[in-house]
Amino acid sequence: MKTFIHFDKMHFYAYHGVNKQEQIVGNNYSIELMLSVPYEAAMRNDSLAHTVNYAAIYREVSAVMATPSHLLENVAGRIIMVLQSKFPSIKGGRIALYKETPPISGKIDKVGVVVEW
Repeated sequence: MKTFIHFDKMHFYAYHGVNKQEQIVGNNYSIELMLSVPYEAAMRNDSLAHTVNYAAIYREVSAVMATPSHLLENVAGRIIMVLQSKFPSIKGGRIALYKETPPISGKIDKVGVVVEW
């Protein structure tokens, strides 16, 4: 059995993008995050000490989102590196990072990157 902690649609306003306007005006972003974590100890002991703290994960993701990047790939990679560094119990995961209403000619709701590790 595998256990995943799922963060569904975290929302941020940030200044990522290669266009100058995106860097000045900013845009809305959403993140879906699934983290693979060991489950046995947390299921037996009902203690936060045996899993990852959701609020701490959110704070780390928020801090990365606050630092502008040109590429979503860079942002997603930085989030993964921070989470792996600060939470060694995370064994892998999946991040989907979306830019809402991107500055693209045509009708599109969002564009993003998905990284599994």
